[in-house]
Amino acid sequence: MKAHITNGTYNFLVKIQSDHPDIPIYLMQAGDSTLAYYEGKKSSVFEQARDYESFVADGELQQSGFVVMNNIPVTYEGKPIFEDQFKRRAGSMNDIPGFQALRVLRPLQGNKYVVMVQWNSRESYQNWKDSDAFAAAHSSSKSKKRPPYHAGPSYTTEANMIEPT
Repeated sequence: MKAHITNGTYNFLVKIQSDHPDIPIYLMQAGDSTLAYYEGKKSSVFEQARDYESFVADGELQQSGFVVMNNIPVTYEGKPIFEDQFKRRAGSMNDIPGFQALRVLRPLQGNKYVVMVQWNSRESYQNWKDSDAFAAAHSSSKSKKRPPYHAGPSYTTEANMIEPT
């Protein structure tokens, strides 16, 4: 399934949303930036989109909640390792309290994958982050050794879903 992300002003992204009522476009506020996300089989309706293929999709995206996007640069040679790691763990978060959806997005251009997790609240995310399950899932990232797919620094974006009015 294809996935598309863009940035813009809130008013501009709401206009795109209203111009395409047949497409569920999710709006998120990340600091001073507004993001729009949608997925499906159609090509992008965004002029300046970052386009992806979603190769792991757990849960159902909601119009409300809290989103964490891990942006991870992956070497060309490391792509199969990275993807296999997430495919093997598919479904592992479904029973975590507050979990809503997970999308692991392969870039159609470039090397920056996005691991997008939606929670029902920031508190649910923080509870998971403080849990033994989180520690176990991220135990290899705590070591000083870089993963074999590492292609540079990764970063995290946190956003609140903007509920439709």
